[in-house]
Amino acid sequence: MVIDMERTKSRELKEFIGKEVLVEGWVNSRRDHGGLIFIDLRDDEGIIQLVVTPETEDSFKLAETVRDEFVLKAVGKIRERAEELKNPNIETGDIELVVSELILLNRSEPLPVNTHDDGPETGEDLRLKYRFLDLRRPSMQRLIRKRSEFYQILRKYMTDLDFVEVTTPILANSSPEGARDFLVPSRLKSGLFYALPQAPQQFKQLLMVGGVPRYFQIAPCFRDEDPRADRLYGDFYQLDLEVAFVEDGETIRKLTEPLMESLATDFGGKKIEISSEFAKQFIKEGSSIPRIPYQVAMDVYGVDKPDLRYGMEMVDLTDALKDTEFKVFKSPCVKALCVKNGASLSRSQIDNFTDEAKKLGAGGLAYIIYENGSEKSPIAKFLKAEELAKIKELTGAEDGDAVFFGADERDKVNKVLGQLRISFAEHFNLADKNKVAFCWITDFPFYEWNDGEEKLDFGHNPFSMPKGGLEALESAKTDEEKLAIVADQYDFVMNGIEVCSGAVRNYNPEIMYKAFGLLGYDKAYVEARFGGMLNAFKFGAPPHAGCAFGIDRIFMELMDAKSIRDVVAFPKNGSGIDLMMGSPSAVDDYQLEDLHIQSIEDE
Repeated sequence: MVIDMERTKSRELKEFIGKEVLVEGWVNSRRDHGGLIFIDLRDDEGIIQLVVTPETEDSFKLAETVRDEFVLKAVGKIRERAEELKNPNIETGDIELVVSELILLNRSEPLPVNTHDDGPETGEDLRLKYRFLDLRRPSMQRLIRKRSEFYQILRKYMTDLDFVEVTTPILANSSPEGARDFLVPSRLKSGLFYALPQAPQQFKQLLMVGGVPRYFQIAPCFRDEDPRADRLYGDFYQLDLEVAFVEDGETIRKLTEPLMESLATDFGGKKIEISSEFAKQFIKEGSSIPRIPYQVAMDVYGVDKPDLRYGMEMVDLTDALKDTEFKVFKSPCVKALCVKNGASLSRSQIDNFTDEAKKLGAGGLAYIIYENGSEKSPIAKFLKAEELAKIKELTGAEDGDAVFFGADERDKVNKVLGQLRISFAEHFNLADKNKVAFCWITDFPFYEWNDGEEKLDFGHNPFSMPKGGLEALESAKTDEEKLAIVADQYDFVMNGIEVCSGAVRNYNPEIMYKAFGLLGYDKAYVEARFGGMLNAFKFGAPPHAGCAFGIDRIFMELMDAKSIRDVVAFPKNGSGIDLMMGSPSAVDDYQLEDLHIQSIEDE
């Protein structure tokens, strides 16, 4: 009888009242009431209560022995529960299954982690070690299904716009994407290495040369970067896309905006809203998302990924205080943050923010508190009345607010106040989890100064087109002029998280040679590193542009997850270790010999 029946999922059982069904799943809990045994059986879609009576002798004996997470099969009739026994907390709380046959499919040892969403919290490392058990939690089951739905939306949107899905190689060549490569030694070619791709950058550009008009891929990417809350270690996925015959980044921005807006509202159930009034001036006609130049973002928000769910922009007071006698403000740059309701901060809280400022490189944190129509501050006595009035006017401070200052070189002030802006917003809960604020950051520096190596380097990557093309590169003679070159690059920011990076590509070999030449690299170096691309570009490469969205980060934000590791089925821990599978691990000597590799232990 059991063999001939098909399994019924818990969410379908309401349709079978009075009928016999077969269910399978894990024991979520068991209650022995003497004459009756109740078992909550859990499948991937919910829970159904099983009722086992002494009349079914074998099944009753088995029910007496089962424990949590035993795997069972049960046959019986679905009936409606008595009114006083209904459970409104579960979807099947109005019904139960009266067992006629109970079969044990497998046993379970005592659990090392909690498989319920309620009950004691399990530490992350233990959860990751037993991820196969952690995944049984209903919340994790919902996330896995939700992620599958997420992928389907991405694929449908892209295919509806005539994008062609193409998979690109996993074993590739090493390329400078800005992070360390994972290298794979070649057994057949001794001493040579493949690299796991940091992104399909070169391959997707070659597809454009190959005549593919619109490419996309949900692409695995591999980067040997330190993990953090919004970045996985090792491998992650991105929605990668490229479009041929595009010479302006605005084309890509307009093409992808509807997808991101739909994901936020229709999929994520969020409200799209920008609270930063300053940012709204950068919204172009035909869009609702600001395009903020990189330098503007740094000067106003202190970061190139501003959270626009709140305002609190930096106010430049340098000119207003240029004649001040206050020594601290006699600096190249003076800026301020007006923190609404900041007067409520205690002395110890202000001290904590001061400590944070010092860790970021500031000498301290000057402030003014506005209460009862007067200024309370250790620095007020050093400022003239007209200077205090100007500060209040320019910052828009009112009673109950506090103004915090930064005075130093511009870049340092931007860094310190930019991070404090985020910290103040966290303290006052200004970032509404039910809202999403998008923006594009554009016009990134083509080159930047590499402090570690004390030389110029590429800002994002060498594959972007400098605005002005070859002429802009040829006219740049000094380091200062080179640093002024702007790339047609753009990032997409969601609630203060960079979730996309893209650019109009450099498809002209002469521009590529010149871009590297300004950094001191000759043609031989460029051809050795990017010979495949350069060779292709010599045969009629069309102009093209694209971008890549970090779908793990987007999904994390839409699901209100605390860590990106919570939205991935099998992540590594914060130290980059797979506790479940035990990797990285040592390998046998013969495997190393095959690869002509010798392992050297750290001293």
